[in-house]
This record gives sequence, structure tokens and C-alpha cells, in this order.
Amino acid sequence: MWDFVSDQPKTPLLDLIESPADLRRLRESELRQVADELRTDLIDAVSRTGGHLGAGLGVVELTVALHYVFDTPADRIIWDVGHQAYPHKILTGRRARMRTVRQEGGLSGFAKRTESDFDPFGAGHSSTSISAGLGMAVARDLSGGKNNIVAVIGDGAMSAGMAYEAMNNAGALDARLIVILNDNDMSIAPPTGAMSAYLARLVSGKTYRGLRDRAKTLSKILPDFMREGARKTEEFTRGFFTGGTLFEELGFYYVGPIDGHDLDHLLPVLKNVRDAQNGPILVHVVTRKGKGYAPAESSADKYHGVAKFDVVTGTQAKASSKGNAPSYTTVFAESLIQEARDDDKIVAINAAMPSGTGLDLFGEAFPTRTFDVGIAEQHAVTFAAGLASEGYKPFVAIYSTFLQRAYDQIVHDVAIQHLPVRFAIDRAGFVGADGPTHAGSFDTGFLVPLPGMVVMAAADEAELRHMVRTAALYEDGPISFRYPRGNGVGVEMPARGEALAIGKGRVLVEGTKVAILSFGSRLADSLAAAEELETFGLSTTVADARFAKPLDAELITRLAREHEVLLLVEEGATGGFASQVLHLLSERGLMEHGLKVRSLIMPDLFVDHASPDAMIKSSGLDKAGIVDAVFKALGKGATRVMQA
Repeated sequence: MWDFVSDQPKTPLLDLIESPADLRRLRESELRQVADELRTDLIDAVSRTGGHLGAGLGVVELTVALHYVFDTPADRIIWDVGHQAYPHKILTGRRARMRTVRQEGGLSGFAKRTESDFDPFGAGHSSTSISAGLGMAVARDLSGGKNNIVAVIGDGAMSAGMAYEAMNNAGALDARLIVILNDNDMSIAPPTGAMSAYLARLVSGKTYRGLRDRAKTLSKILPDFMREGARKTEEFTRGFFTGGTLFEELGFYYVGPIDGHDLDHLLPVLKNVRDAQNGPILVHVVTRKGKGYAPAESSADKYHGVAKFDVVTGTQAKASSKGNAPSYTTVFAESLIQEARDDDKIVAINAAMPSGTGLDLFGEAFPTRTFDVGIAEQHAVTFAAGLASEGYKPFVAIYSTFLQRAYDQIVHDVAIQHLPVRFAIDRAGFVGADGPTHAGSFDTGFLVPLPGMVVMAAADEAELRHMVRTAALYEDGPISFRYPRGNGVGVEMPARGEALAIGKGRVLVEGTKVAILSFGSRLADSLAAAEELETFGLSTTVADARFAKPLDAELITRLAREHEVLLLVEEGATGGFASQVLHLLSERGLMEHGLKVRSLIMPDLFVDHASPDAMIKSSGLDKAGIVDAVFKALGKGATRVMQA
């Protein structure tokens, strides 16, 4: 498929497709070529931009088959875990923009309602498709519609309880809904070649379903003692050959497993379930993550999300770093390993993100003390609470955006019971190309209201090491620490962390007129801003709050009393650290004597994907934004006066 002269994939059939309507004009015999061309085009696009690759490669044939069989966008296809949606984007009029994916002003890396009519429901987190699809199916029925609703769930999303809650409800409602289980990790029941495909086609067809429905009708006139036996006999017979008893118990008609890369298997089954007129159906499709690209097939984790890479060799571009600064994730993992060597009560928990959270390293060192619970953040938190109740020291490492899903468990199972669970909150703040679905905006705001919760934020990689040590030693209730994505700022690293005094900040630079109080990742820019302000004659204090709860009331009071301007800086949404400080200042009457207080926080909107630096700049949280905020607080003429 590749033209190595121009280094562009040749895609004559794909070039004809501007929308799925064009795809449906082709002959079935041409779809194999379309799939091959789609796969090479996907590889080429992602090699130039970076992004999610493995999951998309695994659903190429499934995507072609779905858009060929179903009348999209009238028929709704809901992609769970947006990583799978790249081939879908190419076939639905966005191919020309695929080289802009995850770039500022370009396509989202996930399904997005505002981007296309072919994206009926957005997806950034997982396990939502069946719930959303059921809602659409019920809305269709209430409106008298006839269109199909298809939820494609996979990439580990079936490990989340929400998927089963939705299936249980769909089965109880007997809703006409199609669920495609894209089984691309460990097959629930491995396909057995031609026989499996034959059975799937048989049980999804009208003849079998007609016989089954007539058998159900007949069973209603049987005596009670025979009726249940007949039902179980049919269920057992089909389950014996095809599997799927769990889904049947939830009320779904199970079809599969079938080879998700064989269009000859996929097309007839999808046509059969499309034409079914009643009840929920689950089609179990087995695919291979990274299919068709050898480097991705051999290393599914490495090629789940990729930087730009060389198509021929598979070599990925190295991420830029600040000098030799380590990543925050690595610092967390290595620091936790240090603590765990001296304390066998320390255990670590993640929710299907061992490498993303650094706990793959911890797992290598302590395999029996590391727990990956799957995409089940709620369970992760309560599981940790159970461990803590028995005297263990659980560290729950979850991205900020995913921790939101476990808030009820944090409140009821941890905070109310005052259990010492340690929350390591990765990807706090802006995350760049992953955009608003993955931004770590709200964790400080939803944790600080909880009585007894200690809330910290690391200003740099050394502070993160101190906070891991602090959390390991702290036993008087729950404690959290947040840290950003990417590399540290290049500070000197201690050999081991030191326990911090709970609720105490630190002053790095002393001044007299302006005070900048930073919480977390904006400290380096705050220090740079102070240097620039000094050139204008503005003597500036810079302090690192370290804690949003408990606040360092003594430090904050001194800064408010001794300075004309107090600037509060944090990479978080409203309701977080700055809100806590403003409340304290108000309670103590410190805003009544001319103090000019300004808070710099994330804007009150969901910021679209861009580079992290661009997102920081547009939000006014960089050095220039901090300097500008000081001058605005001092008045319009401040800049002229200082320059003069």
C-alpha cells in the first residue's frame, strides 16, 4: 500500500469516500481493500501527529462494516473510549483534517458532538456508551422512531461497573439496542474459526430467532414445572456452543464470539442484528489491538498512545524535556518505591493505568503489593479504604480527571470514616493534546470541602518527593497530593523526601510591595514574574503554599498585612485553593484595609486541546500573565510609573 518514493500511502478506493454514503455505494468485495487503505492512512496520519494508534488499528474492519451496514448518521454509532474513533473520523468526512488531530485548532482525539453529526455522543472517559445508547434508544421509542442505536464498547471498558448497570437496565426494559463488545485484550471466549463464525451467523439470523420466539410462546402454555426447564435447556444449548451466559442473564441476546478482522464474518452478523426488531443484542467481536502494524501488534501498551514516529522502523520521537529533569510520574514511582522498601504496609492501587501512573515500576519491585483493578475508579477507592481499615497504607494513583468518578466513595468510604488513604493525583492541571476531557481541573475544589482531608500540591519534582514521604508517614486521616503531567522544572533532587509540617507553606523570596502565593505547578513562573517585577522597582515576595487544606493561616495573614498586592496563583478551577484563601481573608477582616487581592486560576470554561504552554498562556497563568495581573491590580498607570 505504500509508495516509498513519495512516502504517501496509495489509497484509490479511500479517496472516493467523503462520507459513509460513498462507502455504501461500493461492492462488498471491495471492502477488504478499503480496510487495508484505511489502516495505512491511519498509520500515516498518526505517525505525523502522534495520538492513539493501537485501539484504532484494531477496529478498522469493524468500522468499515458498521458504516457499510448501518445508515449513519441516522443510525447512531456511539464509540466508547474515544481512542477507537480515529478510523471512524476518516470515514466520516474528516480525513483531510486527520493530520491536525490533537493539535491546537485541529480535530479532537476523541468523539465530539460539536465536531460531526456522525459523533452522536462524546467520549473521553470509558464505559459510558451503553448508558448513552440506552437513553437514545428510549428517546427513539418515545418519539416513534425506527433507527438503530449501536454502542461499541471495548479497550478494557467492560471492566467498569457502569457498563453492567446499563446492561441490566437495558435488559429490564427489553430495549432495542445493539452493543458491540470489542474484545481486544483478553477474550472472554476465544473464537474457534469457521465453526464459531457459522454459529454466530446462525443464532443471529431470522430463522433461529424465529424458532426461539415460537419456543418462548409455546413455553407459556406449558405447565409451570416444564416451563423453566425449557428455558434453561435453550439457554444452556446455545451457551454451550457460543458462551455469553452472563450477558443472557442481564437480558441481552448474545451473538459471538466472531473474528473482528474478517469482513465475511462481520457483515452477515451485523445485517442480522440490524434487522432484528426486538430486545437488546450483544455481538462479541474479538480483535487485536495494533492489528496490521507489526510494532503496535508486538507492543500494545507502547503503541496505545504514541508520539510522532517513523512508519518504517516504528521508532517514536523522544519527548522534549527540561534539561535532565525527570517526569513527575517517574519521581512519584521512585519515591514510593523508596518508602515501600522501609514499610511493608505500603501498597499501591491503580485503575487500568499502571504505566501512566508509574505503578508499573512499583509493580516490578513489589508485585504482591500492587493492584490494578481495571477501569473501576469507584472500586479502587473503596478497596483502598478496606486496606486502610486493616492497618495498611494504600496509595491510590489516579489521574485527576478520572478521580472525579470516585467522588462518592472518597466522601463516604474514606473521609467520613477518617481512613488514611493516600491519593496520588497525576495529570493535575492542563494536559495539552488530550483536551478538556482529561484536564485535571477540579480535584482541589472537590477535595478541600471534606472535613479531615489534607490537600497538597507539588510545586516541583523535589516537592513531590517530599509529599510522597509526608503521605507515607501521615496516619491521621486521608491525604492527597497533586502533580502535573510531563517533566519537572530541573531543581536539585534530594536523595530522599523529608516529611513536611502539615499545613505549613514556605517563602522563597522576600519583598515588601507585592506577594505572590502559588499553589502547585505555577511556582516557577511566579519566581520568574517576581524577577521581572523587581526590574520595575516592585519588591516582590514569592511563597509556595504547599497546602490548600489545612491552609497556612499564619503565612497568609502575614502576606496580606505586609503587602499592597496579594496574588493567588493555581492551575485549577474556581472553588479550589484561591477560594479557600479568599474565605480566610474575609473571615479575618484582612480585605478591609486596601489590600488588593487577585486570583489567577483556570478560566470558567472547558479549554480545547492545544500545547500545555499555549493553554497556560491563554489562561494568563504564565510569567507574562502574572506580571500583567500585578500591574492591573496596582492601576492603569503602574507600568508607566515603574518604567519612569
